[in-house]
Amino acid sequence: MTMNFNTTNSTFRQLLGNGLRYSVPPFQRDYSWSDLEWEELWQDIEALFVEDAESAHYMGYLVLQTTNNKQFDIIDGQQRLTTLSILILAGLSFLKDMVSNSIDADRNSQRLHQLKNDYIGYTDPVTLIETPILKLNRHNDKYYRNHLITLDKLPQRGLHASEHRIRKAFDWFKNKIRQKFGMEVASGQDFAQFLDDLVDKLFFTVITVNDELNAFKVFETLNARGVRLSSTDLLKNYLFSLASADDLHDTQIKHLEERWESIITLLGNESFPEFLRVYWNSRHKLIRKTDLFKTIRKHIRNKEDAFKLVKEIELSADAYTALKDVQDDRWSEESKYLKQLSMYRVKQPFSVLLASYENFFENDRKGFLSIVRAVSVLSFRYNVICNNPPNEQERFYNKVAVRIESKELNSVNLVIKALEEIYPKDEVFKAAFAAKQLKTTDNRNKKIVRHIMCEIEKRVSGVGRDENDDKFNIEHILPESPNDSWSDIDDTKIDSMTYRIGNMTLLETSSNRDAANKSYQEKMIIYSKSSISITKSLSNNYSKWNLTSIDSRQKKLANLATSIWKVSELS
Repeated sequence: MTMNFNTTNSTFRQLLGNGLRYSVPPFQRDYSWSDLEWEELWQDIEALFVEDAESAHYMGYLVLQTTNNKQFDIIDGQQRLTTLSILILAGLSFLKDMVSNSIDADRNSQRLHQLKNDYIGYTDPVTLIETPILKLNRHNDKYYRNHLITLDKLPQRGLHASEHRIRKAFDWFKNKIRQKFGMEVASGQDFAQFLDDLVDKLFFTVITVNDELNAFKVFETLNARGVRLSSTDLLKNYLFSLASADDLHDTQIKHLEERWESIITLLGNESFPEFLRVYWNSRHKLIRKTDLFKTIRKHIRNKEDAFKLVKEIELSADAYTALKDVQDDRWSEESKYLKQLSMYRVKQPFSVLLASYENFFENDRKGFLSIVRAVSVLSFRYNVICNNPPNEQERFYNKVAVRIESKELNSVNLVIKALEEIYPKDEVFKAAFAAKQLKTTDNRNKKIVRHIMCEIEKRVSGVGRDENDDKFNIEHILPESPNDSWSDIDDTKIDSMTYRIGNMTLLETSSNRDAANKSYQEKMIIYSKSSISITKSLSNNYSKWNLTSIDSRQKKLANLATSIWKVSELS
């Protein structure tokens, strides 16, 4: 993947110099930092000025977009840059108070003027209009420009929530500065020296791109490396810039923003990209994660497209969130199978589930349940037992989802019939189950083994068991740490035998502790007293326990499993 961007390390002074200007895109998130972030930043700054302190403090990634290397849109980092600007303005207000109190007034007035020009922007001497280095988003810039930069008394009423946060941040930092420097004759000089040192001690990794597509690729690359940046905000800004291209009325923009906030409230910023890909792949040809933004930009080109997309994803976000929440009020029997999908850790079917929900849930609730169950059974066979490649499965589900959305598959029977293409046939599944190992040191596998054993026990005895009931544990017949009584088992084969499904069963917790790593003969006595049928029958069916016994039992369990995890229409 070719990405056109530049990466440099820059101090805060370098960012503010040479006539550079920065803008927060109009529809990026409002200012959101609180006293927790302010306190953390202030402590980091204070630590730079103690004896034997580090010479610099790293402020993280700053992603900028520009076409001329003079004016930059802040794609990521606006909260940090805004807070640093507020901190500086709080310090300038501190100097203004000193001037008002006739404390070294002439010098502090000069300091105030020079520092403001250097780090905030200049004031035109004729019009008295401010030309700030930083421009905030559409909700915050008016308050920032008209009240903070002018260093006038800050209004406290009639403010948006984010304007309140800006005012509180200003007051918070001004109080910290006043406490640090006092109101002595030397305080103005000390503060000026502090600020002049600080802008050299704070540095960023600055990534500069020339368009939104490259910015999105940067987000994807850095997020893959564990650096959390918000591609969600980038997409929002693109869509809203389209929506407002024709001087849209504020009420319409407000309505769009309310829809967007509803989506983010449901999903959260980090879950949004994952949802968006599921949504898109339920309606369009499969795209890779790295191509998502490029594809959306190609399809969504005007105001009408943007409004339509936001409306559709708001509706789909509700369905997607419900599909991820097994306790959602709209579910009854569906929750059982959705919980199983979560346990299996499969994501590929969600495009089909989303399309099925939107097309069948309201009009054919029973049919929708059949689809959810079929997908769960298919996932158990395909992913858990047969361990087939998920990439091919994702392409397949995408095709089925698109056919559902296009009304080609306009009935539940047609959908289930379409799933047949990758449904592992009985003989394939049975063979894979008979050889399967599930290492129960992994928590996911432990849950799956309990699930398997509970389902098989229910089929054998007719008694349902709660898979999460701590009255029962997984019992490894050949123990994970066998004692000397198992000396006839080849040491090199113990691991491969221990985690075979045929070597595991359910046992009451207290009995499981008693059985521990005892010999099979001793365990047989404990098993014979169990209330679990598949465990109690062990002592009747197997007089000794070895690889032959495990093979025999696992084949029997495979036959039972084939009849349990079965979609009759696909068999």
